[in-house]
Amino acid sequence: IGTVGLGKTHLAAALCQRACEQRKHARFITAAELINELEAARSGGYLGHALKRYRRVDLLAIDELGYRPVDKRGAELLFQVLSGRYERASTIITTNRAYKDWTGTFANDAAMTAAVLDRVIHHCHTIKITGKSRRQHETLDQDI
Repeated sequence: IGTVGLGKTHLAAALCQRACEQRKHARFITAAELINELEAARSGGYLGHALKRYRRVDLLAIDELGYRPVDKRGAELLFQVLSGRYERASTIITTNRAYKDWTGTFANDAAMTAAVLDRVIHHCHTIKITGKSRRQHETLDQDI
């Protein structure tokens, strides 16, 4: 959890790479891409297959959860992925929102948010990253 430019995405991608080096199956995807992929699977009639594929991945990294609000259908799809992986496989989530603000991420559905958080935080290690944006810092240090 942290604001923009602090290395959350870089850290998640590095952990996926390390898992691959250990011959584990890892998948890195943004929350928006995941929802779009699952929505296409739902429309195409193969949602069950797509969800099963996400359950089988040893390590799933979902990047930028909460960056953009998710509609009800997208929130339900995310819930299915996270619920299906609960206590079965490792999941990394990068977000700029504190857990208390996740209701806005899950279509303002307090019950669904509570169910997601119950599963996500049960066995999790939360890393809160603070500081200034690396990208902004690098740009501001240049003589322009």
